[in-house]
Amino acid sequence: QVRLVESGGGAVQTGGSLRLACAASATYSDIKARGWLRQAPGKESEFVGSAWWVGSSTHDADSVKGRFTISGDSAKKTVYLQMSMLKPEATAVYYCAATEDYGAGSYASRYNYWGQGTQVTVSS
Repeated sequence: QVRLVESGGGAVQTGGSLRLACAASATYSDIKARGWLRQAPGKESEFVGSAWWVGSSTHDADSVKGRFTISGDSAKKTVYLQMSMLKPEATAVYYCAATEDYGAGSYASRYNYWGQGTQVTVSS
């Protein structure tokens, strides 16, 4: 079993920055990649980005390219989402997810483990 816990969410002004972290409560021996997805109230979830745990391959959504960066620390079993130049439309609950499938990408159904999410609110 793998338990994921997100942290780092909060309220920020437009143009500000936040750094989200996703920590694991167990080893990631079977995990191949982790991703970030977000969901605003009443809306469908939206893929943000993902990264292979072993290797440097990343996949970022077009809506956040150039502003959001995914990185990880395998020793700490933690993945980060650095968000800059935040806009009000980025307001959502951000979820960390892990998968045993290298090809999961933006497909939520391919992720095997999910965190509880962390709220990000961007005000104007």
